[in-house]
Amino acid sequence: MPDRQRVLLLTGASRGIGHMTVKTFSDAGWRVLTISRHPFDPRCPWDGSKNHFVLDLADIDAVQAAMPGLRDFIGENLDALINNAAISPKNSDGSKINTLDMPYADWLHIFNVNFFACVSLVQGLRVPLEAARGTVVNMTSIVGSRVHPFASAAYATSKAALWALTRELAADFGRSGVRVNAVSPGEIDTGILSPGTDSIVERQIPLRRLGKSKEVADLLLFLCSQTASYISGSEIHIDGGQRV
Repeated sequence: MPDRQRVLLLTGASRGIGHMTVKTFSDAGWRVLTISRHPFDPRCPWDGSKNHFVLDLADIDAVQAAMPGLRDFIGENLDALINNAAISPKNSDGSKINTLDMPYADWLHIFNVNFFACVSLVQGLRVPLEAARGTVVNMTSIVGSRVHPFASAAYATSKAALWALTRELAADFGRSGVRVNAVSPGEIDTGILSPGTDSIVERQIPLRRLGKSKEVADLLLFLCSQTASYISGSEIHIDGGQRV
């Protein structure tokens, strides 16, 4: 364990799993830095305004151009990078957008946020990650391996690609001591669940309940700790047995 405060950079921190991850890591003594295209929300129950970097992850040119400033913002060491930000638009009636109906521009927008931004962040932050012998965790999803009634086709394929990226990064970073893993949640109670989720819980989840954001955040903290020092290149499923 380093004799300095450990540093986490988290995308997608404004709600749900990301919001709980901020609190969980902060409570464990980490310095938590967040990225969003919006300024820090003053309604947040803790003051993170000095630890927030404004950046639109959908604009890959902007992400790459921001790297010098982001590295200065982080400092010499980055102990953990959690790529949690993701978007999954739906039709106006709340139904999923399937493969045949989504135009290219929307595919590209979703992949920029869900996939290419992750690539750009890892490439741009390689030096502080290697200096800390840190950890990268990519948030994938159960929808990356099965057709889901609510998640869009573009979201699902971006999450499948992110798991493939996780494997490649684990191999590429191995010699430098940086570990790379993925966490694949199932149905988590985040307050933005689609109508009909109750039927999934009843028919597909052996534990017969939704997961909690705190359960995911605790798993992320474990993977970023020295307790998980020999875990790399893995996708950890947290879905109440839904995959079985």
